[in-house]
Amino acid sequence: MENEKKLGSIVSEVLNLLEDKKYIQAREALLANNEVEIAEIIEELMEELGMEKTIILFRTLPKDVSVEVFAYLPLDDQVKIINGITDREIQYILDELSFDDMIDVLDELPANLVDKILEKTPREERKLINTFLNYPDTCAGSLMTPDYISLQKDMTVAEALAYIKKEGMDSETIYTCYVKESGRKLQGIISLRTLVISEGDEIISNLMREDFVCVNVFDDQEEVSEVFKKYGFLAIPVVDRENRLVGIITFDDILDVIEEETTEDFERMAGVMDSTDKEYLDISVWKHVLNRLPWLFVLMCSYVITGGIIRTFEDGLAKVICLVAYMPMLMGTGGNSGSQSATLVIRGMALNEIELKDAGRVIWKELRVSFVIGIALSSLNFARICWLDGEGPIVAATVCISMIVIVVAAKSIGSMLPMLAKKVGIDPALMANPMIASLTDMVSVVTYFTMARVILGI
Repeated sequence: MENEKKLGSIVSEVLNLLEDKKYIQAREALLANNEVEIAEIIEELMEELGMEKTIILFRTLPKDVSVEVFAYLPLDDQVKIINGITDREIQYILDELSFDDMIDVLDELPANLVDKILEKTPREERKLINTFLNYPDTCAGSLMTPDYISLQKDMTVAEALAYIKKEGMDSETIYTCYVKESGRKLQGIISLRTLVISEGDEIISNLMREDFVCVNVFDDQEEVSEVFKKYGFLAIPVVDRENRLVGIITFDDILDVIEEETTEDFERMAGVMDSTDKEYLDISVWKHVLNRLPWLFVLMCSYVITGGIIRTFEDGLAKVICLVAYMPMLMGTGGNSGSQSATLVIRGMALNEIELKDAGRVIWKELRVSFVIGIALSSLNFARICWLDGEGPIVAATVCISMIVIVVAAKSIGSMLPMLAKKVGIDPALMANPMIASLTDMVSVVTYFTMARVILGI
């Protein structure tokens, strides 16, 4: 909160200075902050001033600072700035950016502008850039960087440390080094810690670890994030089909993937299709409509089925009209019970706490949990229906027995449906709240009216 107040006051100060056309003072006010804070301020100014004036202010920053600030801006804002500055300024920024950040920016630019930029790029670098740009957006290749420390296995520790001092500033990380042989095949890894504490004449091949973990260049980014979470790596090597080292992925890049995947799961659990990396306010109304409408239409159709079931019991409901008053409670309890189980199971699957082979254990646990919950809720409702609502014990028994069966069925559906989805290759998140609620509503209605027919004879 204190940081937000500080940011707000700086934005106000800069806005006032710019209104008075005091660009030098505005620049000094910005430079009193670190690069991350300047990027936040620039982002706020874009909304207040528009792109034209913000770019003027951005151009006043020293070149080295402007590159650092640019790297911390959201990708959409980076593209806006690129579209508003000169070719020479673009070239300088892209040359100074880390390779993976540069690829992210180029991937968002129009093809004609990318071609124009690449024309001025050395041939070998242009070839490398084109290779990275051609990787699918969701695979490991799109996340990696070629800026890593590569050692030869016949080097001594002293030679390796000297090489790290020479090349380290241009590398994404120096904490883990990668040992290759001819043909770029990855032979092992060695940590900076091992190098620092070892004797200078030790040979790298005697110190390196050959039992390393790596990912393939075409592995899905979600699988890569699971590897990071499992092993706690700061960086992981990326190899091609012939085990040649083509790059590394660092933890800061995989954090973005974890955030994207988590956002996508939340959106799917809420019934939002085709998630996007844009912020909520930046998405157009029509895009919001297209993202939400298909799933709502499917769910609406499922409720048409529920309505048809209710119509088949209209005569029975007319005889015992009080039963209608308890339908929302039963349907809501069923939906909530199923959603609880689905959420826990989906989370467990996402964290690899639950696997498909655990289906039997999961359903057995949910059956016991649901039975206890069903008994507890039914006992409370039996007393409420008899004493507060003044209904007879037969009606109360009908409602409460239905509730037990509904809770058990809903929790069974909620726990098993995500696992079934994963079994057939569907994202388990799609089987969350909206879908579970629709299915449990059908189950609730059928169960309730069946119990009413059996117990009350309607």
